[in-house]
Amino acid sequence: MLLARIEKPYFLLCLVFSQLMFVLLFYRRGASSIFQGIFGSNPAWDYSRTHDVYTNLSFFTPDPEAVRTLYCPVRSPILVGPLSITFGRTPSLKKIQLRNRYVKPGGYFSPKHCYGRYRTAVIIPHRNRESHLQTLLYYLHPLLQRQQLHYAIFVVHQAGNATFNRAKLLNIGVREALRYDTWDCLILHDVDLVPENDYNLYVCDTSRPKHMSSAMDKFQYSLPYWAYFGGVSAVTPDQFMKINGFPNTYWGWGGEDDDIADRIRLSGLSITRTPLSLGRYKMIPHDRDNGNEENLHRYNLLKNTRKTWKEDGMNSLHFTLLSREQTALYTNITVDIGEAPPAPTEDSRWKFF
Repeated sequence: MLLARIEKPYFLLCLVFSQLMFVLLFYRRGASSIFQGIFGSNPAWDYSRTHDVYTNLSFFTPDPEAVRTLYCPVRSPILVGPLSITFGRTPSLKKIQLRNRYVKPGGYFSPKHCYGRYRTAVIIPHRNRESHLQTLLYYLHPLLQRQQLHYAIFVVHQAGNATFNRAKLLNIGVREALRYDTWDCLILHDVDLVPENDYNLYVCDTSRPKHMSSAMDKFQYSLPYWAYFGGVSAVTPDQFMKINGFPNTYWGWGGEDDDIADRIRLSGLSITRTPLSLGRYKMIPHDRDNGNEENLHRYNLLKNTRKTWKEDGMNSLHFTLLSREQTALYTNITVDIGEAPPAPTEDSRWKFF
């Protein structure tokens, strides 16, 4: 009977179509979201009912008689879910500091009543985006505190007016963060993305790099394409070193996220993705920065990732450290990363490829 069905073209067509749809869902949503949906562990969040991001922070009022003897729970009991995110007046650094009074210089925080089970470093590449940085800090600090993490925030500031190089700044941030402390997880975080749900835990998957910002409002809360790894991602130090970090050769906007997605695949790893219902982020409205124009050479660079990823990355990182300062809310690392190389000529492009 089965053999007779298989011989029918219509049955074969349906079989192929169903397999294709599964593959599409697998890559678009990530394996973790599929299996969570199947087993019912992914709640249906109602984003029309949101909470203030500073809810429950009174739990962190120190008790002088309390003694920390236990690790914090795997999942914090004081999470609230969807958050109210608005982009109006930029909060002042003083206001953010007053509302996060237990954050120590350098942007460090440890829970007061238990030992933080996870040690997370948040790394933010930055230049001339102070209002965006302050907005992100206003929302991110209380979210991380409510997750009961031991964490610190590192802002890597590119000095000068050369073309912006996000990827190289992230490499520098990882190197400098690992000089300060031992971290379980590295969060690579764009300055203009604000998380909308505190159940989106800022911890790593120990077996696979994790894409956290799977559903941005910029893309109508969907994934723009299968291999997308931009915005906010989480990697362990071992995973980051295994893929040799980011490429240092992407100057300007675009391409470096696709390159690191290729590096993950080439190194034998795979991407896990936060479910779309949970990995929601709002992008702070802004125009394209001066000095961060579209990288017109990114597609040529991407063609050669297979050849270059082992030589271009953490093992070829060069920069000049100008200052390292522990401010009230973050560790500021200012660096000179040099200038973008001249664009290749038609002849050199022909010889290279």
